[in-house]
Amino acid sequence: MNLTARLNALPFDDLDARRTVLTEIFGGPVPDSLSILPPFYCDYGLGASFGERVFINQGCFFLDYGGITIGDRVMIGPRVTLSTSGHPVEPAERYDFITHAPIVIEDDVWIGAAATITPGVTIGRGSVVGAGAVVAKDVPSLSVVTATSAVERRRLRGSPAS
Repeated sequence: MNLTARLNALPFDDLDARRTVLTEIFGGPVPDSLSILPPFYCDYGLGASFGERVFINQGCFFLDYGGITIGDRVMIGPRVTLSTSGHPVEPAERYDFITHAPIVIEDDVWIGAAATITPGVTIGRGSVVGAGAVVAKDVPSLSVVTATSAVERRRLRGSPAS
């Protein structure tokens, strides 16, 4: 997180310094064709990998503890969140450990502004995720998905600690 703070403080046109900090954040060289517009935030960095000609717009959050793989020619809109980690659902277990699962974004995907991709999701080749969508299950190749929803899946046991 210190490195992303450094990245976000750099002048916008200092591309060489931005590339240097990005290689530190991600633990090695990144493709020359990778474009990440600041501000950009991630919690780990070492868990993300990128294909060629990837564009990531401003204000994105990559919580990459569980691993994020981004294919070639992917476009990610502003304020997108890719979150690979969370906590157990049951109240009695929430503070015991962190859960995580990788996110895979295949080639030629476009993710619209302010979309959220949750742990364990794969977005298939050529698909589009509409702005503001919350994606909690895999998206087949060449699909368009949109919308948010709140669907009660089940009832939890007990009550949260006071």
